Amino acid sequence: MAGASASIPCLALNTGHAIPVLGFGTGSSSTPEDLAATILHAVRLGYRHIDTASVYGTEGAVGAAVADAVATGAVATRADLFVTSKLWMNDAHPDRVLPALRESLARLGLDYLDLFLVHWPLAADENKKPVPLDMEGVWRAMEECHRLGLARSIGVSNFSAAKMSRLLAFAAVPPAVNQVELNVGWRQEKVREVCAKNGVVVTAFSPLGAIGTMWGSNAVMESGVLQDIAAKRGKTVAQVALRWLHEQGLCFVARSFNKERLKQNMELFDWELTDDDKEKIMGIPQRRACHGEFFLSPDGPYKSLEELWDGEI
Repeated sequence: MAGASASIPCLALNTGHAIPVLGFGTGSSSTPEDLAATILHAVRLGYRHIDTASVYGTEGAVGAAVADAVATGAVATRADLFVTSKLWMNDAHPDRVLPALRESLARLGLDYLDLFLVHWPLAADENKKPVPLDMEGVWRAMEECHRLGLARSIGVSNFSAAKMSRLLAFAAVPPAVNQVELNVGWRQEKVREVCAKNGVVVTAFSPLGAIGTMWGSNAVMESGVLQDIAAKRGKTVAQVALRWLHEQGLCFVARSFNKERLKQNMELFDWELTDDDKEKIMGIPQRRACHGEFFLSPDGPYKSLEELWDGEI
């Protein structure tokens, strides 16, 4: 089981494993060439949770960093790290799940994943065209990955509250995690309520709004509310945004390849927001940034954003 580093706490998963609350994210259109070295630096700082996905093209670098971390003594063993990867849509078919996981493990050079997620609630055909997800068939295959010990915990990503309820109704092994876009500018209260009632940990991607990406938003990093709190508390805007997520009992995967910011993003756990800070944060306007409109098609499973997110927009 992945251990908490000196400074990053963990949350308990419903599988009995523990997930470090702060993850190092590798999904980016501009990953550095020396990504493995950057990840190794993060591990030396105390990061223990590394998030990748088959579609990111970063599994090789993550695997190299894990091997280097063990070889150089940055961690004692592979078991001290928590590695997440995700099943892409073209593999989201019942007969493709296990082979796809084995391919991810081969790219990572690992025997098991700590967490394996269904990346989106839809599948794609051989022409990359979106097709309906056989949710139960795919989940049974995810459960088999868990039974075989190849994925210690299994979960989903980008599932609305309604889709979570549907999955939970038939899951023999319930999802351990739902990873969704979540930050002060998109609080995801409906999803969080369903997950909390069913013992599912919510992990936030784009905890800082993914500013600078194609679909990202400046709602977090350029928030006047957060800037005021940061100035008053002697913190960075990112630290205030991440501390808020931590106080909500969430995990969060932050993506930074800058050594100073990597260090700052860890400095969250020895101070608290005031009630006044939290009240002001609750007044920040809400707007989804990652809409997923590229998954809509007139003859596909989702014809509108309403359908994709079950009205949670």
